[in-house]
Amino acid sequence: MKTIIIGLGNPILGDDGVGWKVAEEIERQLPQIRSDEGEQVDVVYLSLGGLGLMEHLIGYDRAILIDAFATNDQPGSILIMKLNELPNYSAYHTTSAHDTSLQDAIEFGKSMGAKLPEDVEVVGITTVRVHDFCEALSPPVADVVSFAARIVLDLLQQIPIHHKEQFV
Repeated sequence: MKTIIIGLGNPILGDDGVGWKVAEEIERQLPQIRSDEGEQVDVVYLSLGGLGLMEHLIGYDRAILIDAFATNDQPGSILIMKLNELPNYSAYHTTSAHDTSLQDAIEFGKSMGAKLPEDVEVVGITTVRVHDFCEALSPPVADVVSFAARIVLDLLQQIPIHHKEQFV
């Protein structure tokens, strides 16, 4: 199976960089997984959404996205869900009014014949601050980086999940 793990966010906007930090931790531990399991796993860092993000998924069987979440949950809470369980806001929160949601972008890509993963899992970490210019994570978010990385590494070795899970 060919899997892509994508750390999403902006590493200079405080907690918005948590996806990148978790992906860095995964990459440190991944050589053992790659050699033990014999499956192809690529780790990338992106500040994209919609169509741009979809293009990076082409050719993969499975994708695991890690990103900051704005929820009412306690900061540092980790949610795991399928992409299709997330709200589909279309262009609501993208960086361009000419873009679309990842759900719509994947549907579009498939209609154009692109080989895109059927299985897209999202690991979201509830954040405190995502608009401050700094590279540091807030303490409750920084405290869960290793745990979130462990969750993703465990997901790699499981049959894909089909329901929402939450860890506090």
